[in-house]
Amino acid sequence: MSKFYARRRLSIVAAFTGLIASVGLFNGPAASAALPTPVSAATARGYLAALTVATENRTGYDRDLFPHWITQSGSCNTRETVLKRDGSGVVTDSACAATSGSWYSPYDGATWSAASDVDIDHLVPLAEAWDSGAGSWTTSRRQAFANDLTRPQLLAVTDNVNQAKGDQDPATWMPSRTAYRCTYVRAWVQVKYYYGLSVDSAEKSALQNHLASC
Repeated sequence: MSKFYARRRLSIVAAFTGLIASVGLFNGPAASAALPTPVSAATARGYLAALTVATENRTGYDRDLFPHWITQSGSCNTRETVLKRDGSGVVTDSACAATSGSWYSPYDGATWSAASDVDIDHLVPLAEAWDSGAGSWTTSRRQAFANDLTRPQLLAVTDNVNQAKGDQDPATWMPSRTAYRCTYVRAWVQVKYYYGLSVDSAEKSALQNHLASC
């Protein structure tokens, strides 16, 4: 191979490597969370238009009414399943507890190496679901909602970020990492639509505004 072609080949490889790196900067590291892909923004806008607008009602709410972290497979419960799904290089023990790995939180862009620093967020919080219709559900349906691995509802994130979010909806809380907000609102609307939950007027307005820029 001539020196010219050798240099040209090296320059192509370097350019390709740079392209991969630049994509990583925009999409986050390889350990980014593996949330099931939400519906498109256009579909989310259609879903949102179909949701009932109603005042929220928390009367009678108790977190224990949503049985969560049930067994999913073998000795693995829902939390452990999501930790393994969303992490990179996750190693588990015989009880399915994560003993090592790396977790990237798409809400704030932080990466953690200890599972204890990571919470599994219910993207649509349990209390928010209760407020918007889940109070009339059967326990089995609430359990399905609280452990849903099929819809974009469960996500590994920084624990104190999840705690700061609490039971807030998009009218009062959004991920600090703006690059993730479109994904977040698309997922929120999809989950609410699938489960037939309502939205309040402030929540709907916030969702419309965010979806308009997706």
